[in-house]
Amino acid sequence: MKKSTVSKLLAGAAVLALSNFSVARTVTLDKVIAVVDSDVVMASELNQRMQMVVSQLQANQTQMPAEEVLRSQVIDQLVTESLQLQIGNRVGVEVSEAELDAAVERMKEANKLTDEAFAQQLAQDNISVNSLREQIKRDMIIDQVQRGSVNRRIRISEQEVENFLKSKQGKFWASPDYNLGHILVSLPSTASNEEAKDAEDKAQDIVKRLRNGADFRQLAVAESQGQNALKGGELGWRKSAQMPDLFSDAVEALEQDAVSEPLRSGAGFHILKLYGKRGAQEQVIEQSKVRHILVKPSTILSNDEARQQLTDIRQQIVDGSDFAELAKEHSEDVGSMLSGGDLGWSLPGKFVPEFERTIDNSAVGDISQPFRSQFGWHILQVQERRQQDMSETVRINQANRLLRSRRFEEERLNWIREIRDEAFVEIK
Repeated sequence: MKKSTVSKLLAGAAVLALSNFSVARTVTLDKVIAVVDSDVVMASELNQRMQMVVSQLQANQTQMPAEEVLRSQVIDQLVTESLQLQIGNRVGVEVSEAELDAAVERMKEANKLTDEAFAQQLAQDNISVNSLREQIKRDMIIDQVQRGSVNRRIRISEQEVENFLKSKQGKFWASPDYNLGHILVSLPSTASNEEAKDAEDKAQDIVKRLRNGADFRQLAVAESQGQNALKGGELGWRKSAQMPDLFSDAVEALEQDAVSEPLRSGAGFHILKLYGKRGAQEQVIEQSKVRHILVKPSTILSNDEARQQLTDIRQQIVDGSDFAELAKEHSEDVGSMLSGGDLGWSLPGKFVPEFERTIDNSAVGDISQPFRSQFGWHILQVQERRQQDMSETVRINQANRLLRSRRFEEERLNWIREIRDEAFVEIK
């Protein structure tokens, strides 16, 4: 990697966290630059972030703004980050050492660096391992806070999903991809019936030879009058929405490596071979029947106390108490508590990532250890598992996620503006 590569990589994260970059001098005097609710931004933080931003701009050969403009933008960034970190602290967002280890490993893999080369790059960029991990941790906390806060503000109706899937763009997005070979036996626009019959006979003969084992690419080079003939007739990957209806209707009925009957169009007779298909296929997935108990940290129940309460409840269940009864008594999920914590069968995208990971790692009948999500602390039990064809459900959920992701950035900016407006911020 070139100099400042690690800095640039960190800057490309969703949000830059408060920087603790090492500097080759001792700061003997520090002062408050901004008061942000119950937190402060210090001059040392501002100086470190300014150094990092200047380094990034220089590395990218970007013209430097005036110092006062840059200083104002950096202070604004630090204030916004501070507010989000405070929210994360209040709701008990945590990042484990294992998650940090995985993030560092992803950085190494993305840049194809050995442990030794990675350490050398950090030293070259004047970044300590501890400060790197601290910045990654803060980035991850801010990301969790944003996902939890912003996603709750976004509502996608069933009608919106249905309208999208019916739209031209939705149909294109949902259509499968086909890898096709093509042979054309052409006909002039003024072809007689006899010429048309001869061309059809030729096309039928080619199909017969192909089905008897002839190589499609060789026959395409020798016999096809299509534009891709000299490439062995290869059309490559194409969405069905990009094809003529004549082609898309035919390929839907083809099996892998099968050859179509001759297809008549104004240009002549077309023969298609299906090399591969991806997307919009039948999707049989494993579903889990799940129930859970949720305890939310609050002003009167700390994060550690909420986790301990669930640890105690879990032990009661392990010792023989009824899960459903304890869910009715203790769970704060109003949607499931009266049914004993029952969440029904899992669906793709139904649960937040932390919940889905715990489901995947739980054996049927076991009670999970307490785990944290954006909603609070949970324990769960997988009661059953089954294989289910969820093709249509997967398609709808994918469309829902696409529509949600489109709205996320706009709603994120609205949310940040609101928390800034509601906060006490004093710039010194």
